[in-house]
Amino acid sequence: MDADNKNTLPDVQSARDGRNIAIDRVGVRGITVPITVETKEDTLATVATVEMTVSLPADKKGTHMSRFVALMEEHSEPLNVDVVRSLMADMLKRLDAVDGTIELRFPFFIRKCAPVSKLTSLMNYEAAWIADSRGGVITVRQETATPVTSLCPCSKEISRYGAHNQRSRLTASVELSAPMSLEEQIAYSEEAASCQLWARLKRSDEKYVTEYAYDHPKFVEDIVRDMAAALNKEERVVAYRVEAENFESIHNHSAYAYITHDKR
Repeated sequence: MDADNKNTLPDVQSARDGRNIAIDRVGVRGITVPITVETKEDTLATVATVEMTVSLPADKKGTHMSRFVALMEEHSEPLNVDVVRSLMADMLKRLDAVDGTIELRFPFFIRKCAPVSKLTSLMNYEAAWIADSRGGVITVRQETATPVTSLCPCSKEISRYGAHNQRSRLTASVELSAPMSLEEQIAYSEEAASCQLWARLKRSDEKYVTEYAYDHPKFVEDIVRDMAAALNKEERVVAYRVEAENFESIHNHSAYAYITHDKR
């Protein structure tokens, strides 16, 4: 908008609203933007789906939606928890708000080495940062969703041949007091499962994965408890929520469990 139009066109969003009803959150969702994410040793280019909202006072008609988009355009540095926290502070300042949320969800990739053949391949995961401001206090949660294998202890115990196993999804959402890479967080999930996954495997690797899972049978309850136990020992984790969903291979439903804990 040029200077003349800025001075003459009405700013409807900033007008007063006579209904006297505050809005808890208003903003934009479904924004898709390219981002760069900080990794353990370098950076990763990926694409994020973004939601950004702020609270709106009862006497204000609307918020300035374009400012959310402008904010993402202007912040091109590699993202991590601290940068997302700074992004939140900048958003609140620009929108003249005290409370708000930012959610960035994106695919994350790790180049992994197969356990026996050492064949390398890219394994895909899902990750997110969720920032929240209430009363001016900003918190940021780092979230990962990790696909793994689970093998049923009961099936192993009662069956003469093998045991049923399935792909599972472990979601960990943590609040941190010090940096933890996404790779480290994903590793906690993989270690809590019967076995981790790889994108490419040779026959020797497949044998290893099958036998490793058979030697580490876990119910969905075991998975969340083992994950929680590990995070309880992790000094950088202030609070967490861990979820496990087993997509059962002998049932048409999933087995599910979660644990939430705040160490403070």
